[in-house]
Amino acid sequence: MPVKPPAPLKPGLSRANRSLERGVDILRAFRPGSAWLGNGEISERTGLSKSTVSRLTQTLVGAGLLHIEPGTRMYRLAPAVLSLAHAMRTGSSVLTVAAPLMREIAEKHRVNVGLAAPDQDEMIYLESIRYNRRPSLRTVVSGQRVPMELTSLGRAYLAFAPEAQKKELLKHFQKTRKKQWGQLKNEINDAIHSVQSLGYCVASWQPEVVAIASPLQMGTDIYAINISVLRAGDPTDIANELAPLLMTLKTSVENALKASFRVE
Repeated sequence: MPVKPPAPLKPGLSRANRSLERGVDILRAFRPGSAWLGNGEISERTGLSKSTVSRLTQTLVGAGLLHIEPGTRMYRLAPAVLSLAHAMRTGSSVLTVAAPLMREIAEKHRVNVGLAAPDQDEMIYLESIRYNRRPSLRTVVSGQRVPMELTSLGRAYLAFAPEAQKKELLKHFQKTRKKQWGQLKNEINDAIHSVQSLGYCVASWQPEVVAIASPLQMGTDIYAINISVLRAGDPTDIANELAPLLMTLKTSVENALKASFRVE
């Protein structure tokens, strides 16, 4: 899926900062299955002009964040990007606290557990622990992106997102999902109401995969935590079975985070 085009330049934002923002959009264009991209493909994915892409890819190569294949005009992410990701994972207090608790639930109950954060119109897995009883062809790993509007993680996030941001995201989904928007809008609204009344929402956007998620807010940061299984059956019945596990896990993570902050 192409990334969301960069937002218009905000008042007071300098030209240098706009270039930085566009450079980040170029880095976002690289995804699993799209390891090598040319300027034309990057332009399509980011909505930037080819001349802008050409200028910024050269800058990113010079900065050591992109690598160009000799004899071609194809780029891939450079090793320095991996070091940034590693620094993020090891420096995340939320991930440090949540991961052991997630693994305990996943191993004990043989379920899949994930923690994700928003990025533009998608959710990024910070951690994904897979212990479902049934094997799946779909592998979810840290760093993987999933659609915000279709997943339990994304809908749980939307339930807690700042109102202005939520409105902008819904406008974006209406534009990009025109044919499905009528049904999709109802599903998102139902999920938001479910989070408000039950603390979680359910979604089943992959065949036989049922997932429930709940928002996890620490300060101004909003994450989403989920439990999923690959199982045939009524999604509502499965969600009712998984809900106590999810809410117990969420409470454990919140309490552990509060305790760690008090110690610090």
